[in-house]
Amino acid sequence: MKKLFYILLLASMSSMLNPAFAQSSNAAPKKEATKKPVKKTSKKDVEEKVAPAVAGASANDDENEDLGEANIEGSTVTHFNCELGNKITTYSNAGDDKYMAIRWKDKVHRLRRIGTSTGANRFENRKDALVWINIPTKAMLLDSKKGQQLANECRDPEQAKAFAAKTKS
Repeated sequence: MKKLFYILLLASMSSMLNPAFAQSSNAAPKKEATKKPVKKTSKKDVEEKVAPAVAGASANDDENEDLGEANIEGSTVTHFNCELGNKITTYSNAGDDKYMAIRWKDKVHRLRRIGTSTGANRFENRKDALVWINIPTKAMLLDSKKGQQLANECRDPEQAKAFAAKTKS
């Protein structure tokens, strides 16, 4: 009788330690997972779904997008003098505010406007890794690949006058 008692005690203790043993045979059987049939998609189906997404995709999604040659004929030219003697010339068209061009180190680069939440004018050319940011008090040119400034404290003649008046007072 003692042996039977010890066996039952041992079995109850092991069922407490291992919940898998605690399941009784009266437990509801597990439902088998039902597989849904997989619909095969053809290349045509994929192209039909992807094409609208690509057509509506922002051109900013393509890291190496070529913005093409900058056409500076008939553009408004603005000269910026920057710290350390750097000079930048910008070319913009009143009818096309989505693009602009800058002359940096004797090369003209075309940049596309990027929307900002702050209202700053930000233009970018991802292929050339250039970012031009123009705020009312100054402008700067950044190298987005290296993460460094190429030119800072750039001011056109109007900004330079406003800055001089501000520093004077």
